[in-house]
Amino acid sequence: MSPNHVLVFGGTSDAVEICRMLEQYHIRYTLSVATPEGEAAAQSLTAPVIQGRMDSETMCAWIVEHRVDCVIDAAHPYAQILRETIVNAGMNSACPVIRYERPALHDFIEHPLVIRVGSIAKACQRILPEQQKILLTTGSKDLALFSRLLTDKTLYARVLPTSGVVAECESLGLGSDQIIAMKGPFSAAMNHALYDTIQPDVVITKESGQAGGFAEKVAPCIELGMTCIVIERPPQLFAEHYAQTLHSVEACGALFYEWKQKECTL
Repeated sequence: MSPNHVLVFGGTSDAVEICRMLEQYHIRYTLSVATPEGEAAAQSLTAPVIQGRMDSETMCAWIVEHRVDCVIDAAHPYAQILRETIVNAGMNSACPVIRYERPALHDFIEHPLVIRVGSIAKACQRILPEQQKILLTTGSKDLALFSRLLTDKTLYARVLPTSGVVAECESLGLGSDQIIAMKGPFSAAMNHALYDTIQPDVVITKESGQAGGFAEKVAPCIELGMTCIVIERPPQLFAEHYAQTLHSVEACGALFYEWKQKECTL
């Protein structure tokens, strides 16, 4: 039997696609996103969208008040704090949590020019003294940390084209020629053109999977002979607290179909 009310967390393209599948099977849901950008990405959806970050207590209260009986964590692979908050809220409200984990592309990054690291700090440590121009394709969230750790480098940041994000870049000392304000997804050809224009010594990115355009970011580095430092996903925590872990949008659709089939046989 399908849940009466599903609460989906995530402002990613995957989260939106999961919500479309819930609509397809006529399953009631609400989508929770952290930022206005996430809310804008969900404009095509018909269900309610709530915007803003919640702590564990607020999240738990929302689940209980709105009679949510299933949570789907479809947050970004690197959103560890949010994932922990969701698990805690699920436990405190006795609401099962399903985790959606975007598929990784581990095999793609086996190349001498591609350096895999486990953190931002380690990424910065792997940059050689002679490598001065650094292109960050990791978004604006970690830009302040990169700025503190790479004071002797020239940073270029590709970020979302919003006034708030651009203002944040400027507050960190980036000039107009260092801010690439663009919204993806980006093809390999577009990334190739950008890298060829900027000519960075190093490109730093995250292992964001197919939906995040990971392969399209790495391939041009190899073609152009540029070092690409990949910040790997954090280890999967809380696995024992999930009712299920799904690794594809198609698997989510199969689960929703199963819910409806059980409902029809009652």
